[in-house]
Amino acid sequence: MQTPVEIDFQGMDARPETRSAIAEHVSELERQYGRATACRVVLKGPGGHHRSGGLYEVNIRMALPKGREVNVDRTAQADERHSDLTFAINDAFKRARRQLQDQVDRMQGR
Repeated sequence: MQTPVEIDFQGMDARPETRSAIAEHVSELERQYGRATACRVVLKGPGGHHRSGGLYEVNIRMALPKGREVNVDRTAQADERHSDLTFAINDAFKRARRQLQDQVDRMQGR
């Protein structure tokens, strides 16, 4: 059974292909690192923030067994590649994957 993923679209339309891409990223993380107990993704559309201009923000919070957590909450503000939603989502999940790998490494004493 897959973890339910809560997706909050702020300042943008909720598109099925975006939901699908996020669900696939979560599934991939679960295949590699085990089941999450909860996952919330917040997508903020460009424009509403004076500091980010035309950039998307993607925040991810995943709760994992044994009290572990992954929290991706910062978008590189100067990175113009974040004006592309697909890039912004992929980049946020890449950072989530790194956090999970770091946790695994710490648990294995590396």
